[in-house]
Amino acid sequence: MHITLMRHGKPQFHEAQWLAPFDMPGWIAHDDHSTVMAADIPTTSVKAAMAASVIVASTTSRALASVQALGLEATLADAVLCEAQLPFALWRFPHLPPQFWAALFRLLWLFGYARGSDSIQATRTRAKVAAQQLISLAQKGPVLLVGHGIMNRLIANELLALGWANGTRHASRYWSVSAYEVAANEGLDDQTPESASECVHARRK
Repeated sequence: MHITLMRHGKPQFHEAQWLAPFDMPGWIAHDDHSTVMAADIPTTSVKAAMAASVIVASTTSRALASVQALGLEATLADAVLCEAQLPFALWRFPHLPPQFWAALFRLLWLFGYARGSDSIQATRTRAKVAAQQLISLAQKGPVLLVGHGIMNRLIANELLALGWANGTRHASRYWSVSAYEVAANEGLDDQTPESASECVHARRK
């Protein structure tokens, strides 16, 4: 069985002016509804997409727009595959570039800070559900997931823990792909996980 994890294309939206942490939720929501730059898709990404028979994506606009940019149609779009949520703070000062706050709060999230977001532990649990869902789909044919940087990495960790093999180092650049394979009688689970009902708000990483 074969599963390919692809990160979405580079989002295309107007960068906000400097923000206070209190304003980050609006910036995150705007990011979730952004489209992507369809130009300069790597050849390796196109080939990986064409080789898949099952196309899966998160429910964010940037993931679905990436599927369209590849000339494909998603077999399944599921919120369980959305990016790890980004926390924020209620500080109204200072005003700094949103990318600075995104990097800072993502780092704090890795150490347990989770105001306004799911914790890293809860997100890892969601990644387990996502990995089992992809494994179930892989029994029908090669799967391509068009997802997100951190969530794809967490899913990859779950696949590796279940005995799947990755021939190359996991990449997290826009349009990057990482392929995972396992024998058909390994890494299976008889239980089908329930999908998440709502897309989480998250900052790309």
